Amino acid sequence: MSDKYGPTRSDLMFRFWFSLLGLVLLTGALMFRGIPQGPAGWEAIGLATLFFGGTFVWTIRKLLRRDHG
Repeated sequence: MSDKYGPTRSDLMFRFWFSLLGLVLLTGALMFRGIPQGPAGWEAIGLATLFFGGTFVWTIRKLLRRDHG
């Protein structure tokens, strides 16, 4: 099956840098603010990690699999 309907390489690179920046900012927030005390803090950290981490892994897999020739 062809990838002609999937995201372009530039779209994937944007997603890569956006998700990497999100993970860096999340790490910085945890270092600056400390570990959350309540369940709402853990929920926010968990959802942000799932979103940015999942996007990062998905993008890396697509960039490595894609035929660029």
